[in-house]
Amino acid sequence: MSATADSPASAERALKAKLSKRSLFQPGPSELTPDSGFPALVDYWLADMELEGRLSLTTMQLYERNMRGLVTPAFENLTLREVGVARCDWFLKGLARESHSKAKQARVVLRLALGLAVRHEVLPRNPMDHVSRLHREPNLPEALTPKEVDAVRAAVRHWESGLSKSGPRPDGQLGAIIEVMLGTSARIGEVLALRRRDVDLASSPATTRIAGTIVSRRGVPTIRQDHPKTARSRRVVALPSFSAEALRSRLAQRGRIGDDDLVFATRDETPLTTNNVRRQLRHVLDLAGIEGVTPHMFRRTAATAINERAGVELAAALLGHTDPRITLQHCIRRSEAVDPITATLLDHAFSKDRPSR
Repeated sequence: MSATADSPASAERALKAKLSKRSLFQPGPSELTPDSGFPALVDYWLADMELEGRLSLTTMQLYERNMRGLVTPAFENLTLREVGVARCDWFLKGLARESHSKAKQARVVLRLALGLAVRHEVLPRNPMDHVSRLHREPNLPEALTPKEVDAVRAAVRHWESGLSKSGPRPDGQLGAIIEVMLGTSARIGEVLALRRRDVDLASSPATTRIAGTIVSRRGVPTIRQDHPKTARSRRVVALPSFSAEALRSRLAQRGRIGDDDLVFATRDETPLTTNNVRRQLRHVLDLAGIEGVTPHMFRRTAATAINERAGVELAAALLGHTDPRITLQHCIRRSEAVDPITATLLDHAFSKDRPSR
């Protein structure tokens, strides 16, 4: 670099000024610059994710939806150099006042896109590294009591018997799906992905292998994915008697099917979608006046029961969690009751009638 001026000292000062403004980064292959508009980064980031091919199509579609729906409207008129810590921090806090979940989703995609700009030497730092943490009051997991489980079962039996005249025609699957969710603590997509080969009713106890999930992607048919939410969460679960009986009845209803055929399927032998099952469950429970029950609540109900009787380690294994802290935080209803043995122990320590020493 060079600079000219009327005197050597002035030229030196001018050269130092130019050097101080010189970019520390080598130009990358992209056409992005700090003066590029934010929408250009969004398109560049989406293309990079597709080129990398590491994420599933479902995750990519979710990221694109969150970026275009939550983030872009707030940043679309800014250049990349104008996206700083203060703007990001203010944006996330404002979004969190509307919805903590939306703020979390926006934070993820904004961090990823700006991180790509840093890696490709367009920005010197990622402003998302310095935004404040999102805070929310703890949301305690909800689980059903045995009495509430019986009420749900009764509502489903009433509907499947044909006594209810409204809503979709029952096909006998909803009750069995609920019993399997309750008896395995599996996610609804994992239950709908069970194949004939995954169910062993001849063993003692009967078992089922959780080895897939149902995936519905925009613009393409619903499919069975050959692993659960994570590949490490494949597991074989012993079935309680009520789940085994439900599966026996369902397989008898299905008749002769191949090992790779789904246990639960539409009349056209295509996978059931999780949204349709949720809608059906919501309709049935609305008829019975039962509110707030979701498929995931059966998962938390099973985990809570196991935790109360055998501890969180076993509950985590049943859920397919590698870290019991995740189980405690998201899937187990906390009991307010403390083990009454504390009263006995304190009596031994401080009772007025205790033997003197």
